[in-house]
Amino acid sequence: MSIDDDIAFLERVPMLQRLGTSALRILAIGAESYSVEAGRVLFAPGESADCAYVVQHGSFAVKPELDAGVESVAEPGSLLGESALLIETPRHATATAREDSIVLRISRAMFLKMLESSPEAAQRLRELFASRADQLARDFEKVHAMLARGTGPR
Repeated sequence: MSIDDDIAFLERVPMLQRLGTSALRILAIGAESYSVEAGRVLFAPGESADCAYVVQHGSFAVKPELDAGVESVAEPGSLLGESALLIETPRHATATAREDSIVLRISRAMFLKMLESSPEAAQRLRELFASRADQLARDFEKVHAMLARGTGPR
């Protein structure tokens, strides 16, 4: 894929699309493309997370560390491990390729340098996280109210 193709692809990733084209150009230039064979583990719980992955082709089964019975599917355009772009953290899930797949690896170091060089992108990302935190607080309030009434979530 060309850099322009990678930028167009990254523009379809919900969290990344807010950053703007110039910031995405930096990410597209610095991202590394990896092939992952079907059945191979991309990452597992406890591993140090120094990057995020964007699924470009194929799909991954994602199983949280604390609830092995729950599994989600990450398809093209999914961002895996987004918190690793901003903070040092261990992985809290296992991501296993369901089929031969390709991911773009975005390192934390490169992502943070991009934010330093693009204050507009950093501001848009802050706004996104503020919106998410507000929604999470409202969700907690709803659950708290249901539990107080004895009508927990179903």
